[in-house]
Amino acid sequence: MSKILVTGGCGYIGGHTIVDLIANGFEVISVDDLSKGSLVMLGGVERVVGRPVKNYRVNLCNLDDTETIFIENPDIVGIVHFAAYKSVPESVQQPLRYFENNINSLVNILKCAKEYKVNHFVFSSSCSVYGNADKLPVDENAPLKEPESPYARTKQMGEAICRDFAKINPDFNVTLLRYFNPVGAHPTALIGELQEKPENLVPVITQTAIGKRREMQVFGTDYPTRDGSCVRDYIHVMDIANAHTKALQYTMSGDNETNCDVFNLGSGSGVTVLELINAFEKVSGEKLHYKLGPRRPGDVVEVYANNSKARCLLDWDIKYSLEDMMDTAWRWEQNMKREAARIKLN
Repeated sequence: MSKILVTGGCGYIGGHTIVDLIANGFEVISVDDLSKGSLVMLGGVERVVGRPVKNYRVNLCNLDDTETIFIENPDIVGIVHFAAYKSVPESVQQPLRYFENNINSLVNILKCAKEYKVNHFVFSSSCSVYGNADKLPVDENAPLKEPESPYARTKQMGEAICRDFAKINPDFNVTLLRYFNPVGAHPTALIGELQEKPENLVPVITQTAIGKRREMQVFGTDYPTRDGSCVRDYIHVMDIANAHTKALQYTMSGDNETNCDVFNLGSGSGVTVLELINAFEKVSGEKLHYKLGPRRPGDVVEVYANNSKARCLLDWDIKYSLEDMMDTAWRWEQNMKREAARIKLN
């Protein structure tokens, strides 16, 4: 089995991607310093896959510690790089912290990839690199606008670093995956999004529905959209996870015509915040308590993907509907409540 290093493997998308990689025959090790990730996620992953997954508790900003992983695992053939801070509001308040962490960790992991001849690299990027796009649906050739947040800027910078690195290392294959809005949970409800105080919309919705929050707020009702709320492209986390597996298979098989390519990962359709709330209420049968509020700094008006390139070249497809996204997210929230009650009783 080919060994893949997943950075940020104890995080939301990282954990689901480990599951998909193992399901497709890869051996996986993780590195996560647990500053944002959780061993609860890793434990859930192990329950899903039925085997232990080794995690190195290493801060990738420390080059020596990072290099130790490669010394102990000389058979690593590919890297999926998720490890990064990702909060838009936090990045607005702490830009230097975001630049320091997100850029330094990427540079260090690329140094190790070069030193230890790991030639397949998948970079976790974001649709935030597009800013307020001129044309929708946005495709990979759209110009990258001025980013709306320092977080988005780190993704633009990260992509540029990967491109420059690939130019002078012809044997190195990098795939840049621009996610739109990953949501939902694994169908078993054994893993999902773990956030005590989430900023992402779907866990805010499920926490409100289950009673962890008294109410939620919709940020912005005066956008030039069909109902005044922001439009986003929501995609199930397992569809996102599978694209990473497909990206590795694509370059490892030699099917790629360039050693640096970029792909949008989205459903291809836009959904407003209010439409997403309505979809959740329909699937769950729960009525949400929410209030309408002002816009939030750093949010773009509307963005959704043209995903035809990933469908064509990566042989990737969307398996989960919007209703599936909301159903799995809700079952995950309910499972967390049952687990919390069980622990309290014991």
